[in-house]
Amino acid sequence: MTTPPRTLILMRHAKSDYPNGVADHDRPLAARGIREAGLAGDWLRANMPAIDLVLCSSATRTRQTLDRTEISAPVTYSERLYGATPGSMIDEINQVSDDVATLMVVGHEPTMSQVALGLADPDRSDGAAAERISMKYPTSAIAVLSVPSGWPGLQLSSAALRAFHIPR
Repeated sequence: MTTPPRTLILMRHAKSDYPNGVADHDRPLAARGIREAGLAGDWLRANMPAIDLVLCSSATRTRQTLDRTEISAPVTYSERLYGATPGSMIDEINQVSDDVATLMVVGHEPTMSQVALGLADPDRSDGAAAERISMKYPTSAIAVLSVPSGWPGLQLSSAALRAFHIPR
């Protein structure tokens, strides 16, 4: 049986604040981040299929980013996605059930750009989007990939980068 294509959305957390005495994991969003996370949610609802599941880093700024997008989907918060290597993030995605058609991951740099570019097959991807990601993956940025097989089969160069959006 052929698995229908999947949509993978990789979103970097919105702009965070740097309050004195607050550990990195616990840093909240800055005012700009609150606004841009809302814009990201507007763009996602207007341009993406309904999101079936969200994998989100356990950090305060990623949780607040997701909350401000107002995406209503089941969420799994993962300590492993905070400070994740590209390999551990892909491993987390590989564990997702095949009944999830659209998956969003909310995480951190430099992992988000490394995963987006690593998964993207250069022959099937939007070259301009890949170039923009390689230059900078700013806060609130969203990469969209088409995954031709189920989540367990996702590996390097197996997806097509379709879009890169920076909500401002």
